[in-house]
Amino acid sequence: MDALADLLDGPRARGAFLLRATLSPPWSVRIQDEAPLCLVAMVRDQAWITPDGERAVRVGPGDVAVVRGPGHYTVADDPATAPQVVIHPGQVCTTPDGHGMSAEMALGTRNWGNDPDGSAVMLIGTYQMRGAVTHRLLAALPTLLVLSGDSWDGSLVTLLGREIVKDEPGQEVVLDRLLDLLLIAVLRTWFSRPGARAPGWYRAHGDPVVGPALRMLHADPAHPWTVAELAGRAGVSRAALAQRFGRLVGEPPMAYLTGLRLAQAADLLRETDATLEAVARRVGYGTAFALSAAFKREHGVSPQRYRESLRRATG
Repeated sequence: MDALADLLDGPRARGAFLLRATLSPPWSVRIQDEAPLCLVAMVRDQAWITPDGERAVRVGPGDVAVVRGPGHYTVADDPATAPQVVIHPGQVCTTPDGHGMSAEMALGTRNWGNDPDGSAVMLIGTYQMRGAVTHRLLAALPTLLVLSGDSWDGSLVTLLGREIVKDEPGQEVVLDRLLDLLLIAVLRTWFSRPGARAPGWYRAHGDPVVGPALRMLHADPAHPWTVAELAGRAGVSRAALAQRFGRLVGEPPMAYLTGLRLAQAADLLRETDATLEAVARRVGYGTAFALSAAFKREHGVSPQRYRESLRRATG
């Protein structure tokens, strides 16, 4: 597995918040839900997305925007339109002065807005739990990215648009998987664009020395790697690999490996019921204690607390 495939293997929507929004101007929605990631696909008309402290960015028909949380932002028909609705954590909907708006804005199954025949139509998918999107993926993204509709195959948006309004058995699982696929397709296209502000590890993937080292680490992160072994397999000296890796990736090889192992540990804690000992062995730690100490330094909580918090969030 290469570094990009490994990174994009991370999104795991579970009970994601999805809806079809239909609005007539003037409209403006203030987003303060602090979700880790939100995807907005513009179906008709246009919208302006303004992250706090940054410039407004236009999203036109066929375009898809990805907004990285937990910062607040505004989505509106025009950057000058004052917010009329505020979305809080838990998708609680109010006026700016706190009066409930959920019933007034509901238009049917996963349909929301101020006018069922409004000119602006967008599909919105929100990853509500931080554990559903890995830290490594969030760290690789800007606050806001917009992929133009003419730069990729948007057929997944059409499919999501058909499914999002259905109310059938298992529909939540269908929508979760569609959201994952759409996000992965958008990010894969975005990372490959000329001039994209891709992370250092992505740019380094094509380097003749660092690229093979990255692929070795991702292919077998549990292996007891050393810089000397990586350098030997890459055909360069230890010092040359360490210097080149640090310059291109932005951190030393062993620090990168630690981050990779802990990201995979978080995924295993979220997606499986494996014991901590089993997780530790799978990601390259000799004991559960060693993994727990490293995990707590990275995430601020023990692996057990991390797993318990995810279970509480999913009910």
